[in-house]
Amino acid sequence: MADLEVDVLIVGGGPVGLTASLECSRHGLTSLLVERHEGTSIFPKARLVSTRTMELVRAWGLQDEVERLGLPREDSLAVGVGSSLTAADFHREVAPIEDDAPQSPTYTYICAQDKFEVVLKRTAESLPGADVRFATTMTSLTQDADGVSAVIESAAGPVTVRAAYAVAADGARSGVRRQLGIGVEGPPPLGHMISIMFDADLVPLLHDRMCALYFLRSTVPCAVEAVDNRRRWIIQTGYNPDEGGSAEDFTPEFCTHVVREAVGVADLDVELVGVMPWLQQAVTAERFREGRIFLAGDAAHVSTPQGGFGMNCGIQDAHNLVWKLAAVLKDCAGEELLDTYSAERHPIGRRTVAESLDNALITFRMMEGELTMQEAIALQAGRRSSEGLVLGLHYESAAVIPDGTPAPAPADPYRTYVPTARPGHRAPHVVVSRNGTSMSTLDLMGTRFTLFTPHGSGWAQAAKEADARTGVHVVPIEVSPLETGSVTVTAPTWAEVYGVGPTGAVLVRPDGHVAWRIPDGTASADTLVDVLDRVLMRRL
Repeated sequence: MADLEVDVLIVGGGPVGLTASLECSRHGLTSLLVERHEGTSIFPKARLVSTRTMELVRAWGLQDEVERLGLPREDSLAVGVGSSLTAADFHREVAPIEDDAPQSPTYTYICAQDKFEVVLKRTAESLPGADVRFATTMTSLTQDADGVSAVIESAAGPVTVRAAYAVAADGARSGVRRQLGIGVEGPPPLGHMISIMFDADLVPLLHDRMCALYFLRSTVPCAVEAVDNRRRWIIQTGYNPDEGGSAEDFTPEFCTHVVREAVGVADLDVELVGVMPWLQQAVTAERFREGRIFLAGDAAHVSTPQGGFGMNCGIQDAHNLVWKLAAVLKDCAGEELLDTYSAERHPIGRRTVAESLDNALITFRMMEGELTMQEAIALQAGRRSSEGLVLGLHYESAAVIPDGTPAPAPADPYRTYVPTARPGHRAPHVVVSRNGTSMSTLDLMGTRFTLFTPHGSGWAQAAKEADARTGVHVVPIEVSPLETGSVTVTAPTWAEVYGVGPTGAVLVRPDGHVAWRIPDGTASADTLVDVLDRVLMRRL
């Protein structure tokens, strides 16, 4: 018998693993998270928190705190290009703040990973059912037909663990992925990179040049990232082993030289905080599941930093997976539901990696002189908004019942998001009033299935009956276009955006994606039971 038994074993304590732990608790599962490092990352390897991730942060009750820890909103949207931070050829481009307002109750934000992880870790540790252990290494992992077994070690000694499932969120060099024999697909490494984190008083030099990101063609081409827009910054540059370069070249003296060249001030007072070598890659794992073990985050897909996709894609992996694990473990779904994790997230991971590669190639071309700064600015500005990719993604799997309607086809699917409640898509944000309080349709969703339907359609009663018959919790929400005494939720445009008539209904999964939609039809508990059976694969 194992020393410790939990529902889910999570390997890796970065943002993806912490999200998995947090989501397990929200869905009533017990989990054990093990992370070999003693604490959260001191390097902000990621900074951009996408609109979709901020929607999850909002659902976790952490939006205000993450915003306080992030960059000022106006600086989060600015990108600069020049031969140095203080050069005469410097150019600053800012995306309009109002561009993202209508499509979400929140927005893309810059919050450095070192701060973001602290919030996630503290939250995960505070929730029931969660056991979060840093400074703990997993030394063995096996699986059989009934679960997974592991041995973990810390200063307190070895502990044996038994879990129903395991989530490998152990990064780009995932030991679990290698153990499972899962290869990766994609081009060879794009470059050997160095991140130099430093403290310096740059604000007086950048009073009208503040940005979240700077691309510089100094004597050492590099990118500069603002960590707190006060004293802490990161420079990313690279070296070529084929030309004799190595990470050892980046001595404290040379790193200080790189910083001063990037800033354009030869005697700048610089305090080095840390230097981290890393490999720039754009690869996707061949598959995301092996039996009872699932890959998530960088263990499943590794993006280039350009675009800020990696952490966000991984967080949404965990969000997609955990509700399915909970449904199976609570006997509300068939085991086959877990196959839809790879079916849904593998195409998204592959596309995200490809888009990050395209972004990286623009930067490389500028650094190599193939693009002028003005051309690079235009291309980067054209790809800065990725809401079409982030919010417009949709799933096609057995956990989605198509309604025969075509997907939106905007001219620029990378940038342009078209709200739709077509099955497989994220349920759109619509401003509603609930008991006189303005909120979003997204605020009405929780960890259960949600059925949106017009007031008086009959589907709310059908949902209650289906809930009683299946044991699958469905929360019916009736929406009216007008304020009435008998309806608590009103929204004049909801039915139009969601594509339903007076007797229609939209069933939304616990991850916020639409499972089923009927534009109009006779309300029936039998219909909903059949839909739930199909989505959850209860009859297989």
